Amino acid sequence: MEQVLVENEVQQVKLLDSVNDDHGGVIVELSEAMDLKVFALMLKASIALWRSQGKRGVWIKIPIELINLAEAAVKEGFWFHHAEPKYLMLAFWIPEGAHTLPANASHCVSIVAFVMNNKREVLVVQEKCGKFRGTGIWKFPTGGVDEGEDICAGAIREVKEETAIDTEFVEVLAFWQSHKSFFEKSNLHFVCMLRPLSFDIQKQESEIEDAQWMPWDDYVAQPFVQKYELVDIYRAKEDETYFGFPPVPMASKHPGQKSYLYFNDRDLKSSKV
Repeated sequence: MEQVLVENEVQQVKLLDSVNDDHGGVIVELSEAMDLKVFALMLKASIALWRSQGKRGVWIKIPIELINLAEAAVKEGFWFHHAEPKYLMLAFWIPEGAHTLPANASHCVSIVAFVMNNKREVLVVQEKCGKFRGTGIWKFPTGGVDEGEDICAGAIREVKEETAIDTEFVEVLAFWQSHKSFFEKSNLHFVCMLRPLSFDIQKQESEIEDAQWMPWDDYVAQPFVQKYELVDIYRAKEDETYFGFPPVPMASKHPGQKSYLYFNDRDLKSSKV
């Protein structure tokens, strides 16, 4: 409980449940419905206490079913930090001056899958949607990496979803960054090489217009492909004069989870000889 002044009268007000974060702030996760005015009083009293304790950042996680409470928080100076399908995260900075809270995630991660069989054919698709729809362009399978998913796992999954081809991840060949890709967010695109483990294609009906194994020379003859430097990397990889970054397992700070370090272990090993 905390004493606050309400309409010139001191009242005892219940405080919001909170936990300390690792940076001198607090986190509040709302879970129970309450009157908007009651929440506003609880929030005001809690901020007063946190200020007296020298707290810095305040995070309030509001589930979608309690979104009406966001109004009271915004009136106290909270701002929208980020939103997910089932919650909104608000942030507030208690000290004077500019805040040092981390920004919302700024990048998405996607993959480009380079899959070649022993006939010098590459796995390519034509899309039903997106900027390449109806252009006749044959492109490598692409897609976004899911939350909590490793790049290597995301590449294998995307190839499987779009073409039904099973693959083994080999390495990251290159990556590039683009900006303002999706609602002002940037994107990191990882070009990945995978080894096919199956060969019978079944296209994804919802997203893929067509899919095939295309002779390498026919693929690189497309004007769309010739505009990009990536084709030089693909050629060098085929000639075994270029080596990328395979995933090497490393210790994870999260028990039971795998982590990978992507680096050129071939050259590293040869340098130690």
